[in-house]
Amino acid sequence: MTKKQKKMLKRIIAAAALLILVKLLTAFGPLPEQGLLTALCYLAPYAVIGWDVLYKAVRNIRNGQVFDENFLMALATVGAFGTGEYAEAVFVMLFYQVGELFQDYAVGKSRQSIAALMDIRPDTANLEREDGEIEEVDPEDVAVGAVIVVKPGERVPLDGVVLEGSSALDTAALTGESVPRDVAAGDAVISGCVNQTGLLRIRVTRPCSESTVSKILDLVENASEKKSTSENFITRFARYYTPCVVIAALALFLLPTIALLVVPAASQPAFLLGTDWANWLHRALIFLVISCPCALVISVPLSFFGGIGGASKCGILVKGGNYLEALAHTETVVFDKTGTLTKGTFTVTAVHPEADFTEEQVLEYAALAEHWSDHPISLSLRAACKADLDASRVEDVEEIAGHGVTAKVDGKAVAVGNSRLMERQSVNWLPCELPGTIVHVTVDSFYAGHIVISDLPKEDARAAIADLKASGVKKTVMLTGDAEAVAKAVAAELGIDEYHAELLPADKVDLTEKLLSEKSQKGKVAFVGDGINDAPVLSRVDIGIAMGALGSDAAIEAADIVLMDDKPSKIATAMRISRKTLRIVNQNIWFALLVKFGVMILGAFNMATMWEAVFADVGVAFIAILNATRCLRVDEFKK
Repeated sequence: MTKKQKKMLKRIIAAAALLILVKLLTAFGPLPEQGLLTALCYLAPYAVIGWDVLYKAVRNIRNGQVFDENFLMALATVGAFGTGEYAEAVFVMLFYQVGELFQDYAVGKSRQSIAALMDIRPDTANLEREDGEIEEVDPEDVAVGAVIVVKPGERVPLDGVVLEGSSALDTAALTGESVPRDVAAGDAVISGCVNQTGLLRIRVTRPCSESTVSKILDLVENASEKKSTSENFITRFARYYTPCVVIAALALFLLPTIALLVVPAASQPAFLLGTDWANWLHRALIFLVISCPCALVISVPLSFFGGIGGASKCGILVKGGNYLEALAHTETVVFDKTGTLTKGTFTVTAVHPEADFTEEQVLEYAALAEHWSDHPISLSLRAACKADLDASRVEDVEEIAGHGVTAKVDGKAVAVGNSRLMERQSVNWLPCELPGTIVHVTVDSFYAGHIVISDLPKEDARAAIADLKASGVKKTVMLTGDAEAVAKAVAAELGIDEYHAELLPADKVDLTEKLLSEKSQKGKVAFVGDGINDAPVLSRVDIGIAMGALGSDAAIEAADIVLMDDKPSKIATAMRISRKTLRIVNQNIWFALLVKFGVMILGAFNMATMWEAVFADVGVAFIAILNATRCLRVDEFKK
């Protein structure tokens, strides 16, 4: 408990003790049930427990904010005192404050859970000075280019590149994944990760204000500013609802009271018989207690706040409740291919030798010829070749743009490239039915064979598509600039409903516009990309989702939802979290409204007492808040 909560608890205990004492004095002692002395005795516990409510009500009226829960409670309890219901007045204020304490505690616990979850920014950094000494400083005081030391068990304070050392980094706070990431000299590291094993010397590449952890914290902290439709509805609802119920309560008191004065007793309708003005005032006061909208005003924003916090536990950053709500209504998911559904790295998937050449020879000639190139295809050829590649065996290397490479390997003329290079050398080449990039190889103008290089799908890509369809997504679409054959093969392998190949960035935007025009009125369109090359599409769709954005500033800026790792399966997880959140929000709205309106009607017909009124206000708010905190529990989604 906080200091403020402990103070309130003491006030509640003190007021309850005084109330019990006064009740005993009226029941068994010298105090009468009514009278000025009794009223003064009841004022003591009332003042202890309710002075702040009265003060806030008066202050808000002075500031022009008349209709709030403090005003309703003040009016109801003061009115109860006026009708001689002293004990009820104190009981109502006491239970209202008990409910407020529980609400404050529940909200505080939720905020603490999210604060603990996002407590990923270290307070200090170990700065290495020029003389080799280590100085503990504030991360904000570390300049770009400085060297910091991160010991085992410490959190990386700033983004940088490892200069010396190797270790395993725990990225769970950022990605939600428990598998550590191995790093060594030359690898980039980002702030917020926990260094598990070895000592690391890191050269800082970004100032603290621009580090990954700062951007993530800013994103989560500002998420509450982008309110969902439900939150905006509740805000507007409370603005009109409270004045309406006050007017209704006033009418409930005045109309029957005037009728009792004007209409002769013999002509009075049945509902007025046996009643007086005090009875109708009591009913109106019960009506006011019931009508407090705090259950909705607190629980609905808390549900979205909890949903955003729960998603961040799974490595999913949501920029606002509006995006979390929209995700629950997503019917069409559009994917970029490279780096989203596929690994984004080329891999040799087949070697087809011709004539008297072997697979190993074809691969070795190709890898040696491409030895000096940094092209992704060249890197994949070298990675696949198991033979030792001696660069001294290669000479006269010539790279032909848009065609390939020619070189002399062991004195033999070797050409490695596409079909245009083969035609340029007047070599008869053989086509290949396998999808992917085809690299042809010739040795001394003889066709030695070809190598198939593919961008392989991610391990969970197929399961992710199936999971989305099981989650209610009606259509999955893949957009890519790759060749038709490659796109067709990937779409078939992953179970994607529709694909479009050989697209330019502008084509992707046009196709997205078409999908947006075809969607249902309530359905939403989400686009999943890397957040860098696909920024125009990400900003156009209903929900832009950046994939594999660990350390990517552009992805965090461009997208509405950021997945902090490379797993497309997280999209279905995000949708499940959003639907759970929306389900809890709707439960709270309907539960609060049905109970309140039900007890209001009972109160108007004198069938509900102050006790039912207190439950309809404090009890309903407490139950709704407890239900809202369920949004933070996401263990079933992490599995």
